[in-house]
Amino acid sequence: MSLPTLVAHRGHARCFPENTLASLTAALEAGARRVEIDVQLSADRTPFLFHDGDTARACGRGGQFGELSDTEVHELRVREPDRFGERFPDEPVCSLARFAALLAEYPRARAFVEVKPEAVERFGAGAVLSAVSAALGAVGERCELISFSLELLAAARAAATGELGLILECWSDLESDVARALACEYTFCNVEKLPADADLGGRGTRFVLYEVVDAALALDLHRRGAEFIETFAWPELTATLAALGTES
Repeated sequence: MSLPTLVAHRGHARCFPENTLASLTAALEAGARRVEIDVQLSADRTPFLFHDGDTARACGRGGQFGELSDTEVHELRVREPDRFGERFPDEPVCSLARFAALLAEYPRARAFVEVKPEAVERFGAGAVLSAVSAALGAVGERCELISFSLELLAAARAAATGELGLILECWSDLESDVARALACEYTFCNVEKLPADADLGGRGTRFVLYEVVDAALALDLHRRGAEFIETFAWPELTATLAALGTES
């Protein structure tokens, strides 16, 4: 049985606060060869792993991430209190440079690095691209930049940073003139936004579908042409798919 390649979405985010060193280490230690992270910039233009523009959901205290200095970011703790209560009181926000050091320890792993549009809107595509590239350093060769931001992707294409991934706001965006011109090597789509009759084959791009935790759905999407399945539950879904493959 052909199986999809699984991507650890924000690390092992089912069991650890997302985008933290603990979450990503758990996924890589479990054997993940592909991880996905989110990047916001601080007011000092330092890239950190953080999904939301606001800090309330992840840290339990409000504020715009891009308005915080590096010192203020280092004081934050990624607790995700609505999901974990007080189980993780001490997880700091991970810098992109620290993640790059972690990835360097796993030479067979790669990362999709999602640059958040809030950072692009606040600091500009060129400044964000420069900061992200500098923080990744040598492991940038094992990273693909992805984004909702067409401006960021266009700047990355012009700078020849490597393969890119467009994240679709809606399925019809795939047919836009801008998307066609960018010709991104990867296309990311929320599985809930995927039309039931969508053709995933023969489009000249590699599809990554997220967020999937069900093995049957993952296999169905793979049969339809999705090469990658992104999941918060990488170890669990990997084990289930491996068992199904053994049984086939």
